[in-house]
Amino acid sequence: MSTSAAVRPLTRPTARTRAARFDLSRLGPNWYATVMGTAIVANGAAALPVRLPGLIGFGEVMWALGLTALLVLAAARLVHLTRHRAAARAQLLDEPATAVFYGCPPMALLAVGLGTLTLGSRVIGTGPAVAVDAVLWGVGTLYALTVAAGIPYLMITRHPVSVLEANPTWLLPVVAPLVASACGPALVPHLPAGQPQQALLYGCCALFGVGLLATLVLLPVVFTGLFHTKLPALALTPSLFLVLGPLGQSVTAVHQLADAARPVLPGPASVLLPLAELYGVAVLGVAMLWLAVAVTANLRARRAGMPFAMTWWAYTFPIGTCVTGAAALARHTGFGGFTGLATGLYLLLLVAWVLAARGTAAGLARGRLLARRTR
Repeated sequence: MSTSAAVRPLTRPTARTRAARFDLSRLGPNWYATVMGTAIVANGAAALPVRLPGLIGFGEVMWALGLTALLVLAAARLVHLTRHRAAARAQLLDEPATAVFYGCPPMALLAVGLGTLTLGSRVIGTGPAVAVDAVLWGVGTLYALTVAAGIPYLMITRHPVSVLEANPTWLLPVVAPLVASACGPALVPHLPAGQPQQALLYGCCALFGVGLLATLVLLPVVFTGLFHTKLPALALTPSLFLVLGPLGQSVTAVHQLADAARPVLPGPASVLLPLAELYGVAVLGVAMLWLAVAVTANLRARRAGMPFAMTWWAYTFPIGTCVTGAAALARHTGFGGFTGLATGLYLLLLVAWVLAARGTAAGLARGRLLARRTR
C-alpha cells in the first residue's frame, strides 16, 4: 500500500511558495482522528480511578473542544463531499491507503457521544446529554458497521492491495464496532427496563464480537506485512500504536458490558465480571508489551528525522483506550497497580495529544496542511 495524502509527511515550503487558502478537496477522513484524540482525553479524565482537583473540569473543556472540532470538521467534510465529489470518490474507491481511514469518522462520533453523556451532562443537563449521545451512538454504530463491512469488501473486490504490504492502518475500519460496544452500555440505564435495555445490551455484545473477531483475523495479516516489507514510509511509524486500539478498547468494552449487565441480565453478569477481569489482565499485558515496541520504534524514527504528519494522531486514541481499560480494571479489582498504570498512561496520553495538536496547529498556520499553494 503506498503512502497517500493521509500519511504524507510535511515538507518545508520553498521561499517562492505560500499558502493561498484552505483547499477542502484535500480534506480526508483521517482528519477525524483529531476529534478522536481530543475526545479520548476527555473520556479518560472521566474514567480515571483517581479524583484530582480540576480533573473533571479539564475533561469538560476537552469534551467541549472535541465537540466543537467534530461540528467544524463535519461541516467541512460536507463541503468536501458536495463540491469535490471526484476527490471524495477517489479517496474511497481508488486510494486504499486513504479509504481505511473511513474507520475514523464513526469512532469520532461515538467518542464525542460518550463524553457528552459522562461529562457534558454537567454542562447541558442530563436529558439533552442522553439525547445527543443516543443520536451520536446510533449514527456512529450504523456508520461503523457499514465501514467494517464496506472497506474489506473494497479491499477484496477493487483496491490493489497486497497482504505483504499490510500495515496497522488496516485495523481502523474493524475497530469501530468495538468502540460502539464500549460506548453503548452507558445508555442502557437510560432506557425503559426490560426488553429495551436487554436489546441494547445484546446488541453491544454482538458489536463486541464483530470487532474482536475481525481484529483477530486482521492482526496476523498486519504482522505479516510488517515483518515482510516493514513500513513503507517513516511517517507511518506512529501507526504502530494503532495495534493498541482494539486491545485497550476490548478490555474497556468487556468491563462496560459487565457493569451494564448486573441489573439487566443478573445471571450472565455473575459470570461476565470475573471473565472481564481475567480477559482484561491478559490483554492489557499484551498491550503494554506492544506499547514498548511502538515507543521504541517511534523514538528510533524521531532520531532518523521523522517529520510531523497527521499520523501522529495515532499516538492518542489507542493510548486512551488503554487508559480506560486499565481504569476499568482498577475499578473492578481494587488493585492499586492498575490505578497507577491508568494514571501513568493518561499522562502519556496528554503528552501525545500535545505533540499531535501542536504539530497540526503549526501545519495549518504555516500553510502545510490543507492549503493550496500559489507561486
